[in-house]
Amino acid sequence: MIGMQEVIVIALIILLLFGGKKIPELMKGLGQGVKSFKNEMNGVVDSDNPTTTDKTQSPSDRPTSDQASRATKDTDETAQSQK
Repeated sequence: MIGMQEVIVIALIILLLFGGKKIPELMKGLGQGVKSFKNEMNGVVDSDNPTTTDKTQSPSDRPTSDQASRATKDTDETAQSQK
């Protein structure tokens, strides 16, 4: 585990390498990257979870099981005709 002394040494090295004016820009970019990563991870978790509902479609916009079976049948017929 990193102690307080190591953190201070690392901060001083970063300050010497990049200077005081560049550090806020670096931290802003780092924060945006972390935020983007978290948003993407939440999107992956939501798409993997079948119990969540898609809020962009109303229930009337979602295909019914009858429509889904017809689409599957059409796809199967198309695949058979291409062989």
